[in-house]
Formats: sequence, C-alpha cells, structure tokens
Amino acid sequence: MRFYDYQHAPSPRRVRMFIREKGVNIPTVEVDLREKAQYETAFERKNPRCTVPVLELDDGEFIWETLAICEYLEARYPDPPLMGSSPEQRARVVMWYQRIVEDGFMAVSESYRNFVKGFSGHALIGPTGYPQIADLVERGRVRTQVFFDDLNTHLTGREFIVDEVFTLADIAALATVDFAKAIKMEIAHNQDDLKRWHQSVSARPSAKT
Repeated sequence: MRFYDYQHAPSPRRVRMFIREKGVNIPTVEVDLREKAQYETAFERKNPRCTVPVLELDDGEFIWETLAICEYLEARYPDPPLMGSSPEQRARVVMWYQRIVEDGFMAVSESYRNFVKGFSGHALIGPTGYPQIADLVERGRVRTQVFFDDLNTHLTGREFIVDEVFTLADIAALATVDFAKAIKMEIAHNQDDLKRWHQSVSARPSAKT
C-alpha cells in the first residue's frame, strides 16, 4: 500500500491518526497542495477529485475518500477497533463522524476556502473551478461556533464522543477543532468539557502525526 498525504491539510490528518492508532506502517507520498500538485495529470489519474488523502492498494486500486479509507483499514486491521466493536456502536461512530464532518469540518472549510486568496477560483474542492463568496466566510464562522457549543454540551460527563472509547469520531473532531484555528476560532473559555476532551485527545501520540 501507499498513502498520499499533505502534512498541512486537515483531511489526511484524520487518516494519519487512524493509521498511527492501528499501529501499521504504510509508505507515504507527499502531494504538495501549495504547488497545485493535486491538479497534475499524473495525480488526477489516481483521484479524479484532485484531493488528498488517497490510499493506493497493492493491486493498484485507489481509494480516495477519508471515510472509505478508514473503513478499508478497519476491515483489514480490526484491532484495535476504531469504528465500533458491535453493529450498534459502529452505527453510532459513523453517525457522529458524519455529523462532525457536516456540521463542523465543512463549516470551517466554508469560511476558510472563501477567504484564503490561494483558493480563489477553487472555493470548493475538486477540479471544477468555483468563485469565492465573501458572505460565506462569516456564515462558516457562525456554523463553527454552533458546532463547538453542541460538541461541548455532548461531551459533558464524557471522556470520548462515543461510548467512552476512542474512535474515528474523536479523530474527526480533533482535526476539526484544530482546523478552526485557521479561521481564528478557538475553544471558548466557558466550553470546559470541550477543552478537557481536547487536551486529553491531543496528548495521544497519534495526534502528533
């Protein structure tokens, strides 16, 4: 296998953490997004969406969505389980993962990609060009604040997001909270449970990858 990564991007960080938690070693290829390497023909053949992360399998097949990559790795390396140890728990992990991505990660991305000059003409991911919309910068920040508030409430009395075990949901949430710093949003002083959780998961070795 081979993992296509970019150290400064939040999406592949989720997979890096997942791989580290699994304790497996997968060779990595760095794709320089700042130099627009994801739009080069050679990479577009690997992933027509022109995004990282991408996982190349031993048979030459490419998997290029974060959740799909994690699903594959979970099936291939089931221990330790990061997506649930029962059908019910697995459903809860995927449910929370989707909510974190849609309500949190996409909110931060909405603000970030419509503000940063480097995304001019590419406000949405993929090879198709889309203009930036200034009004979405503030809307993304408002959505992010709501997400922080909701996550803080959910974490009251909880060590982790799902069933008191560390899962992909925690990985996705950590990547989202840290990504929010790019739009100058931090955990608020009164969000004690979110702050406690963030300090705990940030101390895991996988969070340093």
